[in-house]
Amino acid sequence: MQSSPPNQRPYHVYGTRDRRTAFVATDFLRSHERLASLLPAAMRIGKLQKDVRVILPPMYAGCDVLSFQDAALVLAVPSSAVAAKLKQQLPKLQGGLQKKGWQVESVRIKIQVGRALPQPQQPKGSLQLPPTAVQAFEDLGHALPETAQNAPLIAALLRLAEKRRQG
Repeated sequence: MQSSPPNQRPYHVYGTRDRRTAFVATDFLRSHERLASLLPAAMRIGKLQKDVRVILPPMYAGCDVLSFQDAALVLAVPSSAVAAKLKQQLPKLQGGLQKKGWQVESVRIKIQVGRALPQPQQPKGSLQLPPTAVQAFEDLGHALPETAQNAPLIAALLRLAEKRRQG
């Protein structure tokens, strides 16, 4: 069994959300003789994934590289809507990857609905405002003319600022 030297930093497998998980995975791959041969392929796919993310607009952040063999790139997307929009970006993606040295002759798209992770929802009333925004609301509350029409708005702005300072 091989293990990485104590002072050598483990590789980060691109696409994993938790760096610690990536380090555990790479250490596992290194420690098993048969699996160690997978590490270069995983690193290659990781570099390709990084280049794909740089070339594509941010709305395609959920797209992942599944494989790259025989000049054919396979991308996973979370929905058919994303796949339809991504098809329009394929010439740009292919050209950009070729400029970066990747020999991509074709790109296939696979829809994998399970890849679409639900966004964590914040509990009601848990909006976080930066201190400058809280100060701006308070300043606005003091700057408005004190009329009968503005009274409820002023009170609401000052209550908002006070609640956010306490919370």
